[in-house]
Amino acid sequence: MIQVAVFYLFATLVIASAVMTICARNPVHSVLWLILAFFNAAGLFLLIGAEFLAFLLVIVYVGAVAVLFLFVVMMLNVDFAELRAGFSNYWFPVTLLAGLLLFEIIVALVAWDAGGITIAPRAPTPENVSNIEAMGQAIFTRYIFVFEAAGIILLVAMVGAIVLTHRKRGGVRPQNIRKQIRRNPKDAVVNMQPGVGQGVEL
Repeated sequence: MIQVAVFYLFATLVIASAVMTICARNPVHSVLWLILAFFNAAGLFLLIGAEFLAFLLVIVYVGAVAVLFLFVVMMLNVDFAELRAGFSNYWFPVTLLAGLLLFEIIVALVAWDAGGITIAPRAPTPENVSNIEAMGQAIFTRYIFVFEAAGIILLVAMVGAIVLTHRKRGGVRPQNIRKQIRRNPKDAVVNMQPGVGQGVEL
């Protein structure tokens, strides 16, 4: 009985926070409502025994993605009033996309009521093994090469992003680390030792 009550509590909070994420006028408030939705979705994952996905949702989405959104929104100083003014020009594609998503949700619900489709045989789960341990065994045994390939792709993407953003800008002197290391400490810091009541002459 308590599981059902907790499920409806988390589900209600997820839906309410998702609606507030869209309806909030302040973008910072929207990100905070999105973080609340992530936490409640993690609670739903815990209820079905998928604790790995719950921790992943909190660590990755709340700890990285949502915080990144928050920093971007607060530091870019975007004029959101000007962005909202041009929303009326895109009402037709937005309405069409929303209708398409609604149609897909309805089709998915009808297919779910009709019964699931077995695409591949499900791997047996050993007894007395937690969700995290079973997923770790599957990743590092059966899917080890796919896991390593995904890591290499992410590494290449990270290096590419650094190379693309690391460019010379006009009027900005580049940092010469070798020159900084070779510098004599006596040339960098000078102890003037001024007298009492006297200023420092540069």
